[in-house]
Amino acid sequence: MHFFAFDLDLTDEEQRLLTSIRERKVKLLQEIQELKNEIADITNEMEAIDVSEDSKNNPKNKQMSIGKKKFNMDPKKGIEYLIENKLLPNEAEEVAKFLYQGEGLNKTAIGDYLGERHDFNISVLKAFVNLHEFGDMILVQALRQFLWSFRLPGEAQKIDRMMECFAERYCELNQEVFTSTDTCYVLSFAIIMLNTSLHNPSVKDKPTVERFISMNRGINDGGDLPAELLTSLYDSIKKEPFKIPEDDGNDLMHTFFNPDKEGWLWKQGT
Repeated sequence: MHFFAFDLDLTDEEQRLLTSIRERKVKLLQEIQELKNEIADITNEMEAIDVSEDSKNNPKNKQMSIGKKKFNMDPKKGIEYLIENKLLPNEAEEVAKFLYQGEGLNKTAIGDYLGERHDFNISVLKAFVNLHEFGDMILVQALRQFLWSFRLPGEAQKIDRMMECFAERYCELNQEVFTSTDTCYVLSFAIIMLNTSLHNPSVKDKPTVERFISMNRGINDGGDLPAELLTSLYDSIKKEPFKIPEDDGNDLMHTFFNPDKEGWLWKQGT
């Protein structure tokens, strides 16, 4: 298992400001949840009326539409609704296919569902990742495909599980590239961090390709990855940042520059 450490030397004033921000965030999240619950209640009432009026005309299609709306508001309840109404088998592989196809589904909701730590959700995540075909792709291409299929959540533990599954799948399909999945995992994070550093306007000190190579020394089971490989990854990200679904292109950067995270995300081994 991997974990993250968040460390910054903060002044007393900065610490008080950070505490204040966190308290406001908690309060706002509570208010947002209350609003979501009210909206959900009203939506359910309206949908119940719609279903009764439309029950003679494609009721299954109507229920599927309702299930997708529920999923976009509350992923867990949406999946439960679809399973209860026999619109989706209660099998991880089938739920994964439903999310992978993604028709009418919010990609933020997909990411939230895949990131949950419940056994069923983890099984769905593994099945979802296994639906991706990363064979004969360089790592940055595979990451582009993967990060387009859902919105990466902000919680470090969720990101950790998702990237572990990604690394396992990539290495399974490209066995000659890395000596271990851990190498792929670490390098994947390095690429995401590079994307942030190169394309977030708030980062003034842009890393050079030499610095990127230096930062990744020794990650290949104690050895170095080929400089040519790291250079090609650097050039790809510098030329084209990751495209993130349903946002202005900066959300992935915000994941790594979040006010409630006290610094960079760094992977550490056990």
